[in-house]
Amino acid sequence: MSLSIDIREESGVRTLHFGSEWIQGAMRIARPWNLELDYTKEMMASLLLREETQFPRKVLLIGLGAASLVKFLYRNQPLAKLTVVEIEPAVIAAARQFFKLPEDPKRLKIVIADGVEFIANCDQTYDLILVDGFDANARAGALETLPFYQIARAHLSKNGIMAVNLLSHSRGFKDSVERIRSAFDGRVLAFPSCDSGNAIAFAAAGEPICVSMDDLKDQALILKKEIGLNLLPTLTRLEQAKTCKGGVLEI
Repeated sequence: MSLSIDIREESGVRTLHFGSEWIQGAMRIARPWNLELDYTKEMMASLLLREETQFPRKVLLIGLGAASLVKFLYRNQPLAKLTVVEIEPAVIAAARQFFKLPEDPKRLKIVIADGVEFIANCDQTYDLILVDGFDANARAGALETLPFYQIARAHLSKNGIMAVNLLSHSRGFKDSVERIRSAFDGRVLAFPSCDSGNAIAFAAAGEPICVSMDDLKDQALILKKEIGLNLLPTLTRLEQAKTCKGGVLEI
């Protein structure tokens, strides 16, 4: 059965749907390069977690949606090479037609494939892997399994980070976090769930991540000034959730 693509517009925001009420992506028409949905901003908190000035240089995005994350990284990380894996050709066509997906084969590679199969068969490693793939019923399928998380870890570079969008609308996301924890030897941190029900989990390979909330806020202020991304509300929610013992984020 082919995927039903539905494009809607309200109050200056264009949204992507797969034949249901679930929003698969959004773009404010007046600011197409900005991140509109809170969970996409939180996935970019990964930019705060490594001190390397050129982090990330190689990014794998599984799930295209409305191309929000792709466009943000393309615009704000000009040295990064991006690979997007999307299983549905119709989603790619919609992203190009309605959501300003860039055309730049030198920096942006679009692959039509199953994300699990792609990463299992590729010989590349990535500094950042972003997992945001759902079907029309908001199910992630094999992208939410232990074997996938283990394969993803094997394809991270030395100090690579994986960020996963998890949905808590029905059964919660604790099981998914535990699977990530198992694949990454405990090195996972789940941010508090957004109002939308999305929760972002970060997992890391390589050098331990150990940074104080004060330092994170300083970095967030720099990021806000440089590229307009405000992660201070995210850090405030993280503090309120008391997930970072002693005011230190550790992964």
